[in-house]
Amino acid sequence: MSETATKAPGVPDANRWKALVFIALAQLMVVLDATIVNIALPSAQQDLGISDGNRQWVVTAYALAFGGLLLFGGRIADLWGRKRAFVVGLVGFAAASALGGAATSGAMMFGARALQGVFGALLAPAALSLLAVMFTDARERAKAFGIYGAIAGGGGAVGFILGGVLTEYLDWRWTFFVNIPFAIIAAAGAYFVIREPEGSRNRSPLDIPGVVLSTLGLVSLVYGFTRAESDGWSDSMTIALFVASAVLLLAFVVIEARVKAPLLPLRVITDRNRGGVYLSLGLAIIAMFGTFLFLTYYLQVVKGYSPIQSGFAFLPMVAGMITGSTQIGTRLMTRVAPRLLMGPGFLVAAAGMFLLAQLEIGSTYVSLVLPAMVLLGLGMGTAFMPAMSLATQGVEPRDAGVASAMVNTSQQVGGAIGTALLNTIAASATTSYITDHIATAANGQQRQLVQLQGMVEGYTSAIWCAVGILVAAAAIALTLVNAGRPGSGTAAAGAGAEDDVAVPVVAH
Repeated sequence: MSETATKAPGVPDANRWKALVFIALAQLMVVLDATIVNIALPSAQQDLGISDGNRQWVVTAYALAFGGLLLFGGRIADLWGRKRAFVVGLVGFAAASALGGAATSGAMMFGARALQGVFGALLAPAALSLLAVMFTDARERAKAFGIYGAIAGGGGAVGFILGGVLTEYLDWRWTFFVNIPFAIIAAAGAYFVIREPEGSRNRSPLDIPGVVLSTLGLVSLVYGFTRAESDGWSDSMTIALFVASAVLLLAFVVIEARVKAPLLPLRVITDRNRGGVYLSLGLAIIAMFGTFLFLTYYLQVVKGYSPIQSGFAFLPMVAGMITGSTQIGTRLMTRVAPRLLMGPGFLVAAAGMFLLAQLEIGSTYVSLVLPAMVLLGLGMGTAFMPAMSLATQGVEPRDAGVASAMVNTSQQVGGAIGTALLNTIAASATTSYITDHIATAANGQQRQLVQLQGMVEGYTSAIWCAVGILVAAAAIALTLVNAGRPGSGTAAAGAGAEDDVAVPVVAH
């Protein structure tokens, strides 16, 4: 990757749409991986002799490495160049996936998942920041981020389908091996097609204290929520992790405000619009991730769906996300202010959640789950697209990597919080219901019915919380995000004049 793989500032890259294909493919691979392994986990656990107590590390090792190193990965992308970081991330992710697919023990599997997280933390911010610096025209940016937003939102649901098909018809190992062709195609395409704007790197010295504090702080936070889910919120280790995270992240903010070349320039997150995006997006992911989990269990355990059937049951949501992102969001993004897409989008998703909160044992897929999924998809797709675009608008090219990393960080931390928080609420409601009703069950069949009713009671209690969280996300988007429509020149305070125009850059 030579220095000649750049383009002159202000000149649109002739290959930018080809580059989008490979960037989108890489993003799909990363998002798929977050859910595809979950479907394969029971089979992998049995084959590798992983205990019930340790199986969580297949998911946790990835989440800790990915969430903890995202800011560092974003800064490395700014320092090395996004193309180089993107290709290295893809090659490393493919190698880690091959290791996971060939795992012969639990330890080998955990190591492979941690390595996937490391390279994913380099790859994800590089992908988003490449879009940010390559697409500067308002209309083109809307289309590019529409595609990216649809993949970021819908890829997780596609992972359930692909995971089910691969596990049922081939072997759980293929949930890892399937990443390799994705990565090779994306890396080869990126190497030959992508050219970065000249002078868009940040060659300042690496902020080592910032790297250490942010990584340890984020790892403590993500692991704290993981512990809370398995060991409870009052567990001494859980509390210690949350306290450590708060201290480390506070120290990180203090350091970043003082050092000359910070890992995360505070200007990136104190901007009113970007701050509003990071916060509302994080809340929306909290609501979504927990619901994915409950719906999967509801369909498989309560309704008796197979893994493949439950995967295909998510397809209407994927279709809704693609429609909301590439049709509604893209068409309206250059005509209305971002908050008028994000706020209503989150409210439409909340309406879908409201329908899901009415779930009962006897509810049918067509009458309740299907319309709820369509609303969820349409709402999230419409909101995600302007959120992804606005999160990187107005940033200086040298900050594009860390701004992109913050988007991924809000999603990753939101996913960890959502899974732990909503699972805890569901488990508590289930236990309470079963305790209150099991005494009235006269035989085994009635006891089984109480168990199932208790599970559904738990799911709906958690989904009601998700409704409230999405309403809060909508309120934050409508009040904090005040940028004008792209290209209008009416962006409110906090969105710089450089929004949606080619950002001037200087060659080093």
